Amino acid sequence: MRQTWAMTTPDHQSPASQSPVPTAKDRIYRSPMALAGGVLLLLVVGWLGFDALFQGHGRAPWLALAGMILIVPLVTAFTLRPAVFANEDRLRIRNPFRVVGLPWGEIVSLRSGYSNEVVAKSGRKYQLWAVPVSLRARKKAEARKSRAAADAARGGAAPSRGLGGLGVFGGAGDSAAADGATRADTDQVMDELREMLELRGEAESAQGEVTVRWAYEVIAPAAAGAVLLAILLATG
Repeated sequence: MRQTWAMTTPDHQSPASQSPVPTAKDRIYRSPMALAGGVLLLLVVGWLGFDALFQGHGRAPWLALAGMILIVPLVTAFTLRPAVFANEDRLRIRNPFRVVGLPWGEIVSLRSGYSNEVVAKSGRKYQLWAVPVSLRARKKAEARKSRAAADAARGGAAPSRGLGGLGVFGGAGDSAAADGATRADTDQVMDELREMLELRGEAESAQGEVTVRWAYEVIAPAAAGAVLLAILLATG
């Protein structure tokens, strides 16, 4: 998983303000494979769509336009849009059609199985689309772990190939790096989020309500494209 850092800008406040809003750092998790696949799909859709739009005859340009209005938002929603933002106060999950904000105090656990998900105190579960589970990566990590154990048994030094420095509040030295080499990338991400939950779950600033916002900027154009496409097909 690739992660980037973003600094949020606090709202402007006068010097007389008694409770200034602190600048919070968001750690952002996104899937590099999804980003690459999304860009590739959009290029293919754009190439085929614009070719039909400007070179097609009869109803072809209208069908191409309706198809692009439907497909482009959906491709963007499932590939480029998903992301997980984590700071000291809350976890924000941007999934294809929803944005969920969860203060750490409202999170019960972070589960990893065939998918990674957050369980809120209300019992609701929210899947982390941006942190997909890779069984293949887990198998490779287990293989590295077995090799490291064999090297240790023979008295050799296991190579340190982990994602050192990815700890939420700083790296933990060579032992953490060595442990990272035996964990899949997405599992390491979940470990970091669990560490933040453990450290910040009881903090006063990490309390609040769960918020859910539907992504109408994705739903509306996709629905318009679907309706237009259905009308064109029905009247054809």
